[in-house]
Amino acid sequence: MYPKLADTISFIQKRNINQGRIAILRPLVEYIQQKVNAGTAINLNFICTHNSRRSHLCQVWAQIAAGYYQTGHVYCYSGGTEETALYPQIAKTLEDAGLQVKRISQGPNPVYILKYDSNALPVIGFSKKYDDLFNPTSAFAAIMTCSQADGGCPFIAGTEERIPITYEDPKISDGTALQTDVYKNRSLEIAAEMFYVFSQIK
Repeated sequence: MYPKLADTISFIQKRNINQGRIAILRPLVEYIQQKVNAGTAINLNFICTHNSRRSHLCQVWAQIAAGYYQTGHVYCYSGGTEETALYPQIAKTLEDAGLQVKRISQGPNPVYILKYDSNALPVIGFSKKYDDLFNPTSAFAAIMTCSQADGGCPFIAGTEERIPITYEDPKISDGTALQTDVYKNRSLEIAAEMFYVFSQIK
């Protein structure tokens, strides 16, 4: 892990996860544990409406947590019910947390490299539908990170399990003086919960 990211991880590991959230996270812990016990790949697709904010934060922090706890064969993805763009403040928030971030394409839906360790494969960040060619088509868990996507997707083909773990949208702060802090706090909340999940895997 990069040094600044290691500091962020030390900080989020001190956060307490309340019992209500632990109950919400439990199905994801159980899904991952079953896969570990079976020795099979763990494919996690984090889904939100626009695949622009929360789903990317979940994807990135889950992949980092898997690497940190050395849970092998974990592949994290994200998608939306529609394609938009990764919101630039998400890239900035992850960079501030200690990741190396590089934008590698321009246009209305740019592609980002989000790297958390010098020897690890980067997470590729861009907006896409949950059933995009980039994402798995079978043997995956669909983690619904917003209530709109959960309600708007009554059926997701290929998923083994559908797990709602929803977060408040930091978009509410866009264009305000609070934007940086709101995005940072949402990122740290998601990071703490993803690290809790992987800390439970034996």
